[in-house]
Amino acid sequence: MNKRNRYLIHSTAGMLAAVFMSTGCSHFGGSRAVTLKDAYRDSGVLMGVAINRTLTMADPQAEADNAGGRTMEAVQTDIALVKTQYNQIVNENDLKWMYVHPDPGPDGYNFVPADAYVQFGLENNMYVAGHTLVWHGQTPLWVYQSDPYAKPDPNEEISQERRRRRWQPVEPLATREQLLERMRDHIYTVVGRYKGQIKIWDVVNEALADGDSEGVLRDSYWRSIIGDDFIAKAFQYAHEADPDAVLRYNDYGLENPEKRERLKKLIRQLQDQGVPVHAIGTQTHINLSTTYETMDETFADLASLGLPVHVTELDVNVAERGQGNTNADIEGASQRTEGGTAVDAEERQAEVYANLFRAIMNHRDSVTMVTFWGVNDNVSWLRRGRPLLFDGNNQPKPAFDAVMRVAEDSK
Repeated sequence: MNKRNRYLIHSTAGMLAAVFMSTGCSHFGGSRAVTLKDAYRDSGVLMGVAINRTLTMADPQAEADNAGGRTMEAVQTDIALVKTQYNQIVNENDLKWMYVHPDPGPDGYNFVPADAYVQFGLENNMYVAGHTLVWHGQTPLWVYQSDPYAKPDPNEEISQERRRRRWQPVEPLATREQLLERMRDHIYTVVGRYKGQIKIWDVVNEALADGDSEGVLRDSYWRSIIGDDFIAKAFQYAHEADPDAVLRYNDYGLENPEKRERLKKLIRQLQDQGVPVHAIGTQTHINLSTTYETMDETFADLASLGLPVHVTELDVNVAERGQGNTNADIEGASQRTEGGTAVDAEERQAEVYANLFRAIMNHRDSVTMVTFWGVNDNVSWLRRGRPLLFDGNNQPKPAFDAVMRVAEDSK
């Protein structure tokens, strides 16, 4: 980073902190906390945020699409907001397999953005999390192929199944032994590189079945090629790569009692086998219909597993079309932010956030981390759903005041 950019970051951070002290939270003045991390410090809850390479590399062009249209000035205020408000970070993308390990072979890794992410956290004394090691999404097709270098035949007739799924690996598929070897190499390499720096890993992400499925696990190439023990193997390899890292299972929709039952069955099976699962991540992509009672019951039920509970990908969608479910399907994100915002969206959003944090404070012995999925509304994956505490100009919304008020009332 050049001197000019470093100066801009520090000066902007100072200005943003001053704004929060003087205007953004004026009714929390005096000796009261004016930042999330300070407000919840005494409760023992880390306050985190997901960040992308635009921010960690201080470059609006670092993300190929720059979906939020961030200018350099906007990026600087994003950086300042993160430093001011949070004491924990997670990468939005840069440690997912398709970003950090896009190609086969020992030269197939790209650590430049991931290194920048980790360095950002270390320089700012933040608790650094890594997302994610094994997931059915955003994994390159070569991982599942017997020949990792095989390419689809351009003259091949595309089946309806392939057209429906839009992608499939080239057959024959990898054997169990091949896929386990690739998983082990990937985990050893990535976790080993950041040993002692990344403190917690989402080892397996979103492996539970949805809907009316009678089984516990979703169908995926990991499961069909390796078997149900792919989850246990992933945790085993991660623990071998960094015995001191906290290893987390992460999933969405755990506000649904049926899905929680699947989670509890999975985690108890892993615990009975001695698999090193150290924490539960509940993503908490929720909407305006989510109640205090729902979240209080969710946290109580998850705590029954005897593991720390982390809210890992928090946002509250206020779009009209986003009020029907709480899943985390990337392809469906656009549809869930259509229809404009709901009536009295900001006031209702503030109430949902307040109820959520009331439930968190009621279970502060087990809920030890809260991570918002994005810095502000403009860089959120649900940007049209305006789901976060800060608007696109990094100004606090009523939801921010509501969350801060819960912290004050809980003392």
